[in-house]
Amino acid sequence: MRHGFVRVAAATPDIRVADVEFNTEKICEAIGKACDMRAKIIVFPELCVTGYTCGDLFAQDALLEAAHHALLQIAEYTADKDILAFVGTPLPVRGKLYNVAAAMNRGKIIGFTTKTFLPNYAEFYEMRQFTPGPDHAGYILFEGEEIPFGPQILFEASGVEDLIVSAEICEDVWSPVPPSIQAAIEGATVIVNCSASDETIGKDTYRRELIAGQSARLIAGYIYANAGEGESTTDVVFGGHNIVAENGAVLKEAGRYQNEIIYSEFDLKRIVSERRKNTTFQADANGTLMRVPFTVGREEVQLTRVFPKKPFVPSDERVRAERCEEILTIQAMGLKKRLAHTNSKTAVVGISGGLDSTLALLVTARAFDMLGRDKKDIIAVTMPCFGTTDRTYQNACEMTKKTGASLREVPIAEAVKVHFRDIGQDPENHDVTYENSQARERTQVLMDIANQTGGMVIGTGDMSELALGWATYNGDHMSMYGVNASVPKTLVRHLVKYAADETKDEELKNVLYDVLETPVSPELLPPKDGDIAQKTEDLVGPYELHDFFLYYMLRFGYEPGKIFRLAETTFAGDYDRETILKWLKTFCRRFFSQQFKRSCLPDGPKIGTVALSPRGDWRMPSDACAAVWIKELQEIEI
Repeated sequence: MRHGFVRVAAATPDIRVADVEFNTEKICEAIGKACDMRAKIIVFPELCVTGYTCGDLFAQDALLEAAHHALLQIAEYTADKDILAFVGTPLPVRGKLYNVAAAMNRGKIIGFTTKTFLPNYAEFYEMRQFTPGPDHAGYILFEGEEIPFGPQILFEASGVEDLIVSAEICEDVWSPVPPSIQAAIEGATVIVNCSASDETIGKDTYRRELIAGQSARLIAGYIYANAGEGESTTDVVFGGHNIVAENGAVLKEAGRYQNEIIYSEFDLKRIVSERRKNTTFQADANGTLMRVPFTVGREEVQLTRVFPKKPFVPSDERVRAERCEEILTIQAMGLKKRLAHTNSKTAVVGISGGLDSTLALLVTARAFDMLGRDKKDIIAVTMPCFGTTDRTYQNACEMTKKTGASLREVPIAEAVKVHFRDIGQDPENHDVTYENSQARERTQVLMDIANQTGGMVIGTGDMSELALGWATYNGDHMSMYGVNASVPKTLVRHLVKYAADETKDEELKNVLYDVLETPVSPELLPPKDGDIAQKTEDLVGPYELHDFFLYYMLRFGYEPGKIFRLAETTFAGDYDRETILKWLKTFCRRFFSQQFKRSCLPDGPKIGTVALSPRGDWRMPSDACAAVWIKELQEIEI
């Protein structure tokens, strides 16, 4: 369970209606398989000991006696198993029959969670046989022992931090106020559901959204085990639609109509981190719910859940297109407001032929369209100097023409040389002064042109550059409104591609595609044989790695060792351990040392859950020390 990961399972065993002996054998078999897979929690469907569809057979003492003995047999089977199991069963108590989820651990039944909401509509007729559970948990005698009985029982793992489990049963989660809400408020990080939800047209989609939504609302892991083949098909069919979700995301989903066990891992540290940050999640540490300890061992698990290489970019093409359109709209709407508020006559954009300035120009053009203004008032300035290549220069010029902006060329080489003479800089010394002098000269040109034309300078720098401090202080670091300030580099690329795919202008499309194929570079060093000599990713590392690091460090507060582990798993075959560790160390060092640039960041619109604005999402002292983060990485063996 290193780094907070715990493996869980949702199982739909083969069953026979009312054949308790057969069902018990299959339940135990599934528990054994889950233990072999190192799962620490396994959840079975509602009433799976007998079958959900027994109908009036639930009134037969023979069936209930068989279920009683089955519970003892299943519990005994867990005696040498390192697992917490939830098994659906009927349970007679004080003259009433209850629909419960029996929790079993280390050979004992440690609790009976009762079903609160009994459906009695359409194909459901549960109130004919069952009684709703009590309002609060208490104790009942079962085989001479006092066992917790009732709703919202919290099963708390001994020795495993943050693993607190609570159960609900089928209809409970479909109700307006599910029992799991209070359980989560009082600390449950994992919710399990023993369910028997039949299949009707479109119900699988609703079920999936319901479980994902509940896990998001509760900021919790949710294990949903559904009845499947083997239940009676007299009037309905059950599909075994099992779902494992975490904080709004479906981690694993069973194929319907094929009884199976599905596995995934919950990230308990992520869940707790999200709850700590969410001020509207009103945790109640002094709650009244019953707490029951259970025991599972701590052990390492090989992760099976998938972490996307580009967490800022949706993998689904349709979703990605929708997201790109929304982001471009947010960027343009932010700029539209600022232009209107300042009564700016022009918008001045430094255009280099690279990805960031291309996106800034596209956003500015969209904002002008929203304002109903002539795009000729967009002044796109190209400022060739020592490192400018013909490829980027031509792309900048052609792109400007195709968007309808006004192109202005201001060569800065002579001005920079004069500056070198003034400060005594050797032009042959291609150091940081050589590079930054060009960046600051370009920013001065843009600011002054904005003054000349009554306009404002539109910033082009992206969030990945801000995270790494890959910007010249008071150079490209500064603008009057930074439209790309919360857009990471991996997403910038997809936004430009989306714009290229959508445009009807074939010439503009070709230019944008060529920009996408151009290596990322500040072009501050002279070209080699006409080609870009200074490639950013050779100097600071691959942006896909840095964006991965950025996402998990800021979004969930993961420690460096955990980020390294996820990156190693995710980028296996792309980068070796040594390379990943090298660039993660670089990221941590630069992220801390370059905070001073972010502390005086220009305004810009937030577009996602991760942002670096000192006025919004990220407040960090500029002199914070990275020692803790670097030390952890230095202890990793290669």
